[in-house]
Amino acid sequence: MTEDPVYLGDWAAADGDRVALVIGDSEETYTYRRLDERSNQVANGLRSLGLEVGDGVAMMLDNSAAFVEVWWGGMRAGIYLTPINWHLTAREVRYLLTDSDAKAVFVHARLLPIVTAALVDRTGVTVVVVDGTDGVDAGSLAASAVPAGAVAYEELVGSSPTTRLSPEVAGGIMFYSSGTTGQPKGIRPPLSGGPPEDGTSLMRFVAQRYGVPKGARYLSTGPLYHSAPISWTTSMHTIGSTAVVMRRFDAEEALRIIDHQRVTHVQFVPTMFQRILNLPADVRARYDLSSLQAVWHAAAPCSVHLKRAMIDLFGPILWEYYAGSEGGGTVISSPEWLERPGSVGRHWTNGTISVLDPVSLSPLPAGEPGLVYFEPVSVHRFQYHNDPTKTDAAYHDGLFTLGDIGYLDAAGYLFLTDRKSNTIISGGVNIYPQEIEDVLTEHPAVTDAAVFGVPDEEYGEQVLAVVELVDPGAGSPALAAELNAHCRDRLAGFKVPRSMEFTDALPRDNNGKLYKRRLRDQYWEGHDSKLV
Repeated sequence: MTEDPVYLGDWAAADGDRVALVIGDSEETYTYRRLDERSNQVANGLRSLGLEVGDGVAMMLDNSAAFVEVWWGGMRAGIYLTPINWHLTAREVRYLLTDSDAKAVFVHARLLPIVTAALVDRTGVTVVVVDGTDGVDAGSLAASAVPAGAVAYEELVGSSPTTRLSPEVAGGIMFYSSGTTGQPKGIRPPLSGGPPEDGTSLMRFVAQRYGVPKGARYLSTGPLYHSAPISWTTSMHTIGSTAVVMRRFDAEEALRIIDHQRVTHVQFVPTMFQRILNLPADVRARYDLSSLQAVWHAAAPCSVHLKRAMIDLFGPILWEYYAGSEGGGTVISSPEWLERPGSVGRHWTNGTISVLDPVSLSPLPAGEPGLVYFEPVSVHRFQYHNDPTKTDAAYHDGLFTLGDIGYLDAAGYLFLTDRKSNTIISGGVNIYPQEIEDVLTEHPAVTDAAVFGVPDEEYGEQVLAVVELVDPGAGSPALAAELNAHCRDRLAGFKVPRSMEFTDALPRDNNGKLYKRRLRDQYWEGHDSKLV
């Protein structure tokens, strides 16, 4: 064991009775010793299935202890782990299993029909079925729903030794891009080749960079199949802290768990902020939030008025970071943000941020929007799996881009304006929808908004706003006119939506990302569009 523990196995040896993981609110509690033994059993089980260093494993699992066990088992067996969003269809799951070259897939029993359909006519993928907390288990499923050769998770794990593999090799994370603008692409960083404790893991980097201390109690509010929730949850196990994982997000339940579990660090996305803010004031006041030391948010843009409201609620302990599954990024504290509202901060390791002209890739001066490029984190230089062309396009002079448009102020603070792919070009003028969306959501009648370009014979594109209201039945021409005037008071005339529609719910995933293409495509059918 090293003098300074840096990963799960070291902490289990140094302080095995320390609590590593809590599922729900004390539904299941794992000490470091127990999680160490269970993940060792998973690692040995993977070897018994014939998986070797560099092979791929997919995970289609609910938020559960099994998710974390499999994660750490793969990380100790040199495996590439690919979490899969369980909202996807069988066709979409089939693509991910095929593209990732998965040799095995761990799936909760309730999701087995989707995986079975995805694997029709496919061989070489071992299905490991995990019994669910919802009462669905492999034994209750019809034989036709279980693929040939499927293995029960408890049989695989229970029959495997609790001792470490020899040697242990650090695994890797292979997330997929969201697919909001096309087929998802696997983001594949190289394996280090060293043991899990060699200090090169992104998990350890997260915990160290953000100053989370030993003994912290971190609340994970989002689905673990997203990169931030699982990376932050497991990063706690590199610093001797406790991760509390919600099975599903509920605004009041999150506040109750913070109170009951004395949570010190928590991470939200802006849609969660909005749901907390929508709670009656007397409900929010029931819970003691004084244990909180830091509240993190990321994953989607947060409007200025919403963030101010959350700073008022939690205090000046909000931290925002901007990154993607490919890496990142920037970070900003509440005091910094209050001086520069709307900024997402400066480079999180004091590295280089460059804003380049999207066409010429020449540097742009402070204040002028362009394509944002970052110096990558050394432990996470990535490539897009099976797509060298896209990989090459993401890098320029050693820096990489997430495809976002933004500008730097004179002090090097970054302000984002929108995704490059969302840019509206109307009459030759670039319009960035995020700015308009932020203005719309400042109106008290609006819960959410999506702005995008639709075909226009004269200008090429015109601005359309699709708005989700606090009262879904309140949409009317009079309210549309009121919202239009609200925008006109705050935006240049060419940015004001030319048309407005109301919807019951915008298509966001549960990590807050807006699937704008699902809205936009219906308007561009039959038109030539440079928007992807």
